[in-house]
Amino acid sequence: MENSTQESHPRPENVVTYDSPYPIYAMAISAVNRRRVAVGSFVEELKNHVDILSFSEDSSSLKPVPSLSFDHPYPPTKLLFHPSVSAPSNLLASSGDFLRLWEVKDSSIVAVSTLNNSKTSEYSAPLTSFDWNEVEPRRIGTSSIDTTCTIWDIEKGAVETQLIAHDKEVYDIAWGEAGVFASVSADGSVRIFDLRDKEHSTIIYESPMPDTPLLRLAWNKQDLRYMATILMDSNKIVILDIRSPTMPVAELERHSASVNAIAWAPQSCKHICSAGDDGQSLLWELPTVAGPNGIDPMTMYSAGAEINQLQWSAAQPDWIAIAFANKMQMLKV
Repeated sequence: MENSTQESHPRPENVVTYDSPYPIYAMAISAVNRRRVAVGSFVEELKNHVDILSFSEDSSSLKPVPSLSFDHPYPPTKLLFHPSVSAPSNLLASSGDFLRLWEVKDSSIVAVSTLNNSKTSEYSAPLTSFDWNEVEPRRIGTSSIDTTCTIWDIEKGAVETQLIAHDKEVYDIAWGEAGVFASVSADGSVRIFDLRDKEHSTIIYESPMPDTPLLRLAWNKQDLRYMATILMDSNKIVILDIRSPTMPVAELERHSASVNAIAWAPQSCKHICSAGDDGQSLLWELPTVAGPNGIDPMTMYSAGAEINQLQWSAAQPDWIAIAFANKMQMLKV
């Protein structure tokens, strides 16, 4: 992604493409082995797939590792590798009907556990998303259409706590500190929860239009004062400062269609990337004060098709991953 808002086509060596046999949605990059990238299919039926790819910067290639492809029930709504570079094994988590853990070995995949919190049946409400706690990697928080967030202790394979987080479906969850997480919902609110005081939550933001769902939440890991969220069918990215709830500190409005995904830079507190139905991936630098006409992106990249997903991983901070149609691309930033 070149350093000019006019330049939307990086040099070929700065874009690495993988063509999948299926539409792609979920993506993750391994911290333990930076060459390993996971992609999940998005096929509207029970049988879906997760492919593990080998990423090479030197040869600018993304190639599937056939022995590391596996079937997944329903499309994974999210994939994440264990966040620690010193993790004892290369664990991959996926969400869909349940939270599932997989171990990615050199030439095989081992299904480690299927975590189901339903006491009454073998079924549970679908999971919309999850986040892996970087400070306490034994904790994973999931969000569900049943209005709850569940915090799992994956070492024990047990629920640490389950909260009714919102009035409607919960669409995303993000950890801040070891015991603090936030979530967004179809009820249009961003709420922060502290596990030391489970009875209360703090509403940081509510949609200006009543009952407009908030779809995604990104918490700035380099500066925990800042979060970003997106509204359903909106071209805006809303930047929030948790010290001054209710009023956004910035609204980024240069997409020409709905925004689908957002990610803060893993190595900088000032940069955020967004992608949407206009086929654009925009990289923003947040000044302290916006100009009279708002904030323009630093750089833009045109994928040529609606971008459904975006990942900016601490494992590969110089590369942003995007998914559109049946393609996954790594963009050098």
